[in-house]
Amino acid sequence: MGYTDQRFDVNLSILFTELPLLERPAAAAAAGFTAVELWWPWIDTPTPDQSELDELRQALENSGTRLVGLNFYAGRLPGPDRGALSVPGEESDRFRANIDVAADFAASVGCKALNALYGNRVEGVDPAVQDELALENLVTAARAADRVGAILLIETLNKPESPLYPLVSAPSAIEVVDRVNAATGLGNAKFLLDIYHLSMNGEDVAAVIDAYAAKTGHVQIADSPGRGAPGTGSLPLEELLDRLRKAGYDGWIGLEYKAGDRPSARSFDWLPESARPAH
Repeated sequence: MGYTDQRFDVNLSILFTELPLLERPAAAAAAGFTAVELWWPWIDTPTPDQSELDELRQALENSGTRLVGLNFYAGRLPGPDRGALSVPGEESDRFRANIDVAADFAASVGCKALNALYGNRVEGVDPAVQDELALENLVTAARAADRVGAILLIETLNKPESPLYPLVSAPSAIEVVDRVNAATGLGNAKFLLDIYHLSMNGEDVAAVIDAYAAKTGHVQIADSPGRGAPGTGSLPLEELLDRLRKAGYDGWIGLEYKAGDRPSARSFDWLPESARPAH
């Protein structure tokens, strides 16, 4: 058990950001990894030119890395936004315009998980109105994901860093997962269990794992405090991942941490090179 028993992927939206997007898959491969994930790479547009999508697909293929997780359009991320799908008006429209673009791109590279960030609460808008809009958009996204054989992920963030984001506990995200599955009948909405965010919220991560491992579709890690690599904080990450495995989760573990002042390639010392390729 331990780190060598997991399937890791590298989040190329937080690691290797010292490089242009199209060079990051090769950098992850050079560090020994064969799987990667991404936030929506085109912050300014939910509908990039086909040529840009093709270039990213080619970069993944050329490097021999597989994309295993992709966010739908989520506004300015990194930045002030935390998703678009519950934000009335233009942002919700942009999310909808992105749904099939993201799903089709995922299909073109064999990606089986699409993450839909809920979006911040908007001042002056009834939360119930936002939640109704969110459910409508998530149902559409779940159907698009199902069309390409993928799951839809719903993520908990943490309140200190995302004070306007409504899903800041595991139960709040699970409630949305259940609501979407009830509405579609597809059962492909799953929980994105991010150990860093849960710990920042003060949740009992072990208890969350025990309660919701069966509904978990993807896992992300960073140490806390600081959101650095495993070993830079105080979380018992190896122990928690073992617990997940024992609870039946055998999916991907996304490395979504900050490399700090050093180059990203130097931030993987905690993980033996033999454990980096997906297995």
